[in-house]
Amino acid sequence: MQEIFQKTISKSVELEGIGLHSGVKTKIKILPAKVNTGIVFKRIDIKKDNLIEANYKNVFSARLCTSLKNKSNISISTVEHLMAAFYMIGIDNALIEVNGPEIPIMDGSSKNFVETIKNVGLETLNGKRKFLKILRTIENQEGEKLIAIKPSSLGLEVNFQLDYKNEIIGKQQNTINFSKDDLENIYSSRTFCLYEDIAEIKKYGLAKGGSLDNAIVVQDNKVLNKDGLRNDKEFVNHKILDLVGDFFLSGFRIIGNIKSVQGGHQLSTSFIKKVFEQKNNYLFLELENVDYKKKGFVVQNQKIAASA
Repeated sequence: MQEIFQKTISKSVELEGIGLHSGVKTKIKILPAKVNTGIVFKRIDIKKDNLIEANYKNVFSARLCTSLKNKSNISISTVEHLMAAFYMIGIDNALIEVNGPEIPIMDGSSKNFVETIKNVGLETLNGKRKFLKILRTIENQEGEKLIAIKPSSLGLEVNFQLDYKNEIIGKQQNTINFSKDDLENIYSSRTFCLYEDIAEIKKYGLAKGGSLDNAIVVQDNKVLNKDGLRNDKEFVNHKILDLVGDFFLSGFRIIGNIKSVQGGHQLSTSFIKKVFEQKNNYLFLELENVDYKKKGFVVQNQKIAASA
C-alpha cells in the first residue's frame, strides 16, 4: 500500500562517523520537521547562512559523491546515502544538523541510517505527499553511459546495468520497484572501488577516510574485505542506492521507470535538471489510496502548486 501522507522522524536521533572523502569525524542529528519542509541540512559548525536545502539546484559537485551548497557557498558533501535512506524508509521532511563538511559514511551503505530511524519510528503529518509523475520518455546518453526515464503506473522502478572488466564485479543488472520490493539488499549494499584506482582517487584529495570498514575493495579476482559480500548483487545494488538518493534531490517521490547503464552521480544529478527543463515532461500529483495488486495508482486530476 502506497503511503499518501507526508512523514517525518518521530524523535531526534544522532549518528557519528568519519567522512569518506574529507576524513573528518562528524556527528549528525536527524530532527523531526513540519509538513512541506523537505530535507534540510544545517551546518551547526557555522553560525551564519548555514541551511542547505536538499535540492538538485544546489548540487555543485558530483565527483565520486554528491555535494550541495547554498547561495553563501556553505556546503555539505556525500548526502546520497542518507537521502536514499529517507526515500526508502519513507521520510519526506527532516532537519539534519551536522558539525562538519560531510555526512559520515558509516559502513558505506544506508543500513545504519535506516536501522536507526526504524528504531524510533515515523510520524505521519497532516499533509499529502507530492509526487512527480513522468509523462513522456526522456533520455540522455554520454558514450557508453545511458540514463532514461519513462512513464509508469507503479511508482518508482529502477533498472541498473553495470559492466566492469574486473571479473569479480563483471556484468550485473537488477530491477527494483521501490513501492513493492524488499529493499534490504539495496540499503545494506556498500560503496566499492578497485584497489588499483585508490592512488588516483587520493591524488585528487578524496577518500581520505576510506577503509575496509566503509567500502568494498576489489583487487584482481578477490574481495579484500574479510567477510566478503553481503549479497550476490551488492555492486549493482549500491549503484541503485546511489541513484535513488540522487533522484530524491528532485524534492518528490517519483512515478516513473528509470534505466541506467554505467551511470553515476554526475549522470543522475545532471539528468534531474533535464527532466525539469520542459514542463510537458512531468506533472505534480497527490495520490488517493493505492493498492498495487488490485488497481495501481489512482490520482487526483489536479496540479499541485510547487516550484521545480
